[in-house]
Amino acid sequence: MKEEKIIVPANGYIMLFLFLLLFIGGIVSIIVFQNPWFVFSVVTAIFIAPGFIMVQPNNSRVLLLFGKYVGTVKKNGFYWVNPFYTKKKISLRASNFDSERLKVNDKLGNPVMISTILVWRVQNTYKAAFDVDNFENFVRVQTDAAVRKLASMYPYDNFADEGHQEDITLRSSVNEVSEALEKEIDERLSIAGIEVLEARIGYLAYAQEIANAMLKRQQATAIVAARHKIVEGAVSMVEMALEELGKKQIVDLDDERKAAMVSNLMVILCGDKDASPIVNAGTLSH
Repeated sequence: MKEEKIIVPANGYIMLFLFLLLFIGGIVSIIVFQNPWFVFSVVTAIFIAPGFIMVQPNNSRVLLLFGKYVGTVKKNGFYWVNPFYTKKKISLRASNFDSERLKVNDKLGNPVMISTILVWRVQNTYKAAFDVDNFENFVRVQTDAAVRKLASMYPYDNFADEGHQEDITLRSSVNEVSEALEKEIDERLSIAGIEVLEARIGYLAYAQEIANAMLKRQQATAIVAARHKIVEGAVSMVEMALEELGKKQIVDLDDERKAAMVSNLMVILCGDKDASPIVNAGTLSH
């Protein structure tokens, strides 16, 4: 495969001086000397004129001579090239691409809406100009394809009731997912000479038809996890209370009274509302 060739054309200011000399001098000479041969001076100047090009910073010109690749001008400035060259402008500036929101299925088959934000720029002008038909459209299509593939590789989120747990998810593993996305897009766009500067998820949510159900599921999972922590702490506190009562011999409790005490403490510690204490004015048996 042919690679990019960087060239530096002739100085444009010198050729501009020659152009003005031939053009203005030819016209003046025709008027003064009444000699038609000076027309060739004007014709030569007109022939020189199409060869002037101006390359701005972070821009380039790809030069072709009757379909043959000659080279690329990347250095900014004012130049003159062969007037027969075809000059194709390609920007080297960084560009943003915000993809549309796509509906795809994650690893578990749940439909999700996802989009990506891509920062890219042309690195190899030869590949961008000749290896693909339209490199800007190529970026859009391949980015969408990479996002679809990425979404199918990871679940949206982990749930306690799943049979397996994933280390990387679309929602929580932002850095890992962004790195995988950037690598995938970079591999796809390398054929077009495109350099990927940054790629990250711009939008992520469940599809509308399951959004409410999944929200309830997330809330239920959170409640179960919170209850688990509460019960774990309550058991520890009850165990500590019984152990301290036994050490200090404050009261001697049999198994039945211990069971009643454990039940009461668990209700108080695990209840959603504050407990209303009842003072027992009689004996422990009543």
